[in-house]
Amino acid sequence: MKKLLLPLLIASTLSSPVLIAADFSENIKQAMSADIRTDKEKDRDRNRKPVETLKFFGIKDDMKVLELVPGGGWYSKLLAPALRDNGQFYLSLGTKNLKDSLLKNAAFDKVKLVGSEEYDFINLNFNVNDLDAVLTFRNYHNFDEAERISVNKAAFKALKPGGVYGVVDHTRRHMQKNNDENGRRFDPVFAIKEIQQAGFVLVDYSNLHYRADDELRFEVGRKTIRGNSDRFTLLFKKPE
Repeated sequence: MKKLLLPLLIASTLSSPVLIAADFSENIKQAMSADIRTDKEKDRDRNRKPVETLKFFGIKDDMKVLELVPGGGWYSKLLAPALRDNGQFYLSLGTKNLKDSLLKNAAFDKVKLVGSEEYDFINLNFNVNDLDAVLTFRNYHNFDEAERISVNKAAFKALKPGGVYGVVDHTRRHMQKNNDENGRRFDPVFAIKEIQQAGFVLVDYSNLHYRADDELRFEVGRKTIRGNSDRFTLLFKKPE
C-alpha cells in the first residue's frame, strides 16, 4: 500500500520536470571530497545521494539557493562551495551555531544569512524575493503546524516566479497518529497538501530515497533504521 499511495496521489498533479545542468554535478563531486567534510559525513553520501538529489531539484551553479535549518551543515558544505563562483547561497533558521565554525571557512565567505538565526518562526521573512530555489532536508517533521504554515509561506514569498521548493524528510505511514516511534517522520500526503495550500504546484517526486525494508514502524535513529529510513523527496514550483 505504501508503494502505491504516493505515486497515485501525485500522478494527477504532475507538470513538466525541471531541466538540470550537467556541470553542477561536477561542482558537488568536488565539494564532496573537500577536507572540510568529516569521514562520518562522507560515509553518509551513499544513502543521502547528494548529486542525484540536487539534480532532481534542478539546482544549477548560477542559482540563488536558500537552505533552511542547516543543522550541522551536511548539505551546506556541498552547496556553499558549489555555488560560490556563479551563484549565491543563503542560510536561514538555526544558523547562529555555525558562525564560529563552518561560516569561518573560506568556502563560506560569500554565504548570506537571511531571516532568523534562531528558530524563530513568528512573522518569518527571509527578506529576499528573487530566489531560484529553497531547500530543506529532513526538517519538515520538526515544525508544528503553525510553523510549517509560516515556513511554507515565507518560502513562497522568497522565491521568484518559477522558483522551486525541494523537501526531503523521513516518511510516516499515511494518517498514522503520533506515537513514541514516529516523531521524526512526516506523512508525505499531508506535506503535499500543506505546501500546495501555500500556493505551490507539485512538480514531481522521486524514489531516490525509497527504502522497501523500512516498515515505517520505528524511530529513524534506531540502529536498524538509521541511514536506511524511507524518505520522501518532493519538488514544488511557484507558479510563473
